[in-house]
Amino acid sequence: MPGGPDTDLIPAPAPLSDNELPAVVSAPTVAVLDDEHAIVRGLWRGIDVFRCLALAYAVWSVWERHEEIAHLDGAVAVLGVLAGWTLAVTLRPVRTVRAYTVELAIGCSAILATRLVDDPDVITAGAKTIPSIWPTAAVIGFAVLRGWRGGLAAASLVAACSFVEVVEPTPNTISNSIFGLLLGGCIGYCVDLARSSHAALAEAMRLDAARAERDRLARTVHDGVLQTLAFINRRATDLGGEAARLGAMAGEQERILRTLVSQTDLAEVDRAVSGDADLRALLRHVEGDGVQLVSPADAVLLPRRVADEVVAAVEAALDNVRQHAGDDARAWVLLDDDGDVVAVTIRDSGRGVAHGRLEEAVGQGRLGVSSSILGRLADLGGTATVTSGASGGTTVELRIPNRRTTRLTNRHHGRRTPATTERGPQARTQGRGAS
Repeated sequence: MPGGPDTDLIPAPAPLSDNELPAVVSAPTVAVLDDEHAIVRGLWRGIDVFRCLALAYAVWSVWERHEEIAHLDGAVAVLGVLAGWTLAVTLRPVRTVRAYTVELAIGCSAILATRLVDDPDVITAGAKTIPSIWPTAAVIGFAVLRGWRGGLAAASLVAACSFVEVVEPTPNTISNSIFGLLLGGCIGYCVDLARSSHAALAEAMRLDAARAERDRLARTVHDGVLQTLAFINRRATDLGGEAARLGAMAGEQERILRTLVSQTDLAEVDRAVSGDADLRALLRHVEGDGVQLVSPADAVLLPRRVADEVVAAVEAALDNVRQHAGDDARAWVLLDDDGDVVAVTIRDSGRGVAHGRLEEAVGQGRLGVSSSILGRLADLGGTATVTSGASGGTTVELRIPNRRTTRLTNRHHGRRTPATTERGPQARTQGRGAS
């Protein structure tokens, strides 16, 4: 819309930058997004024209009754002020509240100045004020700037000055005041509707452009990345062993990426990236040579970040089994969910953990257990216990509170639950192995 450097004070939808607009957006669409509603632009031009015509009408009214004006020089001075302001804002339009506040003050002052240049009897008889309808331009300006509330406020001020000027209200004063209130309120309401519809149209265009761009990217990703990840998942599953773990990771990333490029519901995308995850599916890749997974039939849901940390702790425990339990050792991963707590138990048939070995490993700076297992569980507000039987074998139990169904008291008070410690020749807490 036309205006000076302060036009940014007028509320309008923020346009997209050139870098944010995809190539599929046409030039007319960009023009709509970058400009304000046509009704508002037309009103600004209308105000400029109306102000000039209202000044001409005020000059003609004074000339028509110049013989009955008591102080004609004063009336000419008032018209000179109105003409100077009209010329200034016509040559350099300013669409700000401050500028229209000044114009409103000039118009109201001109109305009150009529009391100084006209005889009281002439005013009481219903003579026109010196500015006549010129202050209406400020009323419409406030309606455009601040909607119907601004229009009504400006019209009310003009009406109050008119009643003060005439002292005894005349039918002409009352009808003009009502007309001003209706004009300010109706135009302001129409401007509010125009801006709302323009904002809705701009948002619809943005969504349409984003959807078109996502469809284009989805075709590219589907033909390349998704097919590659799916192939890796299938081949790695067939190969088994360590490759199965890589395949499971590729399959999970394929699922997330497929959701990102195919879902139109942003909530669904958020759930895919940061929502709940099935711990059973995430642990499926650990099953293989020497490792058996036992899980419930129903899904074990945890927040994705929590589930990823639990999987990492289980992988660390199984790494210790491979490194320290012996070549012939087998391991079992048992997953259980009782509603309030999710428990993951890793048992092996190895040689067990010697008394004091965990503390010795920490003293030597080997923090595999204390960091990979204990640290993760402590951060999650859970516990990790390690027990070794007299005849060998080690059991690592990870217990994680299920915050989907319960709320921990320690979280309510802003504290973490420390992992418990069991001492004794048959038990070791928060660790396994010496890595």
